[in-house]
Amino acid sequence: MKKWIIGILIIVATAGCHSRESKPFPNASSIKRLDGSAITPSEIDETVSRLMHAAKVTGAGITILNGGKIVYLKTYGFRDLRKSSPLTPDSVMSAASFTKVAFAYLVLQLVEEGIFALDKPVYQYLPKPLPEYSHYSDLDGDPRYKKITTRMLLDHTSGFPNWRRFNDDKKLHIHFEPGSRFAYSGEGIALLQLIVETVTKRPLADLMRERVFQPLAMTRTSMVWSWRFEGDHANGYDEQENSLGPQRRWKADSAGSMLTTPADFALFVQAILEGQRLRKESRELMLSPQIQILSKHEFPPLSTETTDENKPIRLSYGLAWGLYWTPYGKAFFKEGHDDGWRNYTVCFDDAKIGMVIMTNSSNGEGIYKELLETLLKNTYTPIEWEGFTPYNAPR
Repeated sequence: MKKWIIGILIIVATAGCHSRESKPFPNASSIKRLDGSAITPSEIDETVSRLMHAAKVTGAGITILNGGKIVYLKTYGFRDLRKSSPLTPDSVMSAASFTKVAFAYLVLQLVEEGIFALDKPVYQYLPKPLPEYSHYSDLDGDPRYKKITTRMLLDHTSGFPNWRRFNDDKKLHIHFEPGSRFAYSGEGIALLQLIVETVTKRPLADLMRERVFQPLAMTRTSMVWSWRFEGDHANGYDEQENSLGPQRRWKADSAGSMLTTPADFALFVQAILEGQRLRKESRELMLSPQIQILSKHEFPPLSTETTDENKPIRLSYGLAWGLYWTPYGKAFFKEGHDDGWRNYTVCFDDAKIGMVIMTNSSNGEGIYKELLETLLKNTYTPIEWEGFTPYNAPR
């Protein structure tokens, strides 16, 4: 029987090479790219190490999937720069907004079980009017909150801002007719957490552990910090590589508190590609266009500037996943962005080829474009719309 064991090499740009054994993943001598060409592990190593050095990216985990399976998983650089501690496949990192797609995976399981309906107004799941909850008292007097559904919260069409703290008055408002346009909103995902916890009468951290992390063998993933993470966790680093420390989150937040590792999140993306633990129709719905995107940029979400530039790739949003189309079929993607943390994943559904980038650096987005184009031959990512300025672009 063939042994599916890979020795994970941790490439450290300035401190030599370290190796460790990690989770059992296939060891590929070459990795298939979208155009049918192949790239070798040594070519990947050279590309990643060069880009990290040029862009001052402290640490990075790179996963590549072929045929829906993980074929390449390596970590590079440092989890703690001062101590020269290498980032490992099991180093706990902030998932940032990767959290949203894991939460959506849970929600769709609940929809399958009839606990939620995607198009039922979410206020109807609550025992009292939404504005009577202190966190939503700002909505008193605006009846449009009664139009907001689970679908709208997942596809970012609720009318909420990303976060109320970015509003001049720091209050929560509905900025447009719910369902009418895309505007990325962490507030919307947070409201859905309130609905889920109210209906199930269970804390989100427990639901995610039981329904997502444990079934997918994501043994070092949690919605809140755990003592077991202390031995191998990463610090986040700013643009000057000053340490911001780890994210020790103590309260579950459906929009961004998930703590995970390069190895664990690779398992989650593999599960999405393979359609694990969701019915075929639920997975298809999750990755089907719910709203066309015409905004010039993803951020700031409430900008009314529009463009036709992304019509050729049919840029749109599904249920928590972004979508676009290429000659290689549909791609689904998700970003993760927080101070000291930059993450990105994209998968091509027909080809079953995908990639996950996780970094503990505020400079991480600067290397996405070249990584995607070199390692995947993916030249279709809406880089400008997502705001991913290459590290070597004119300033």
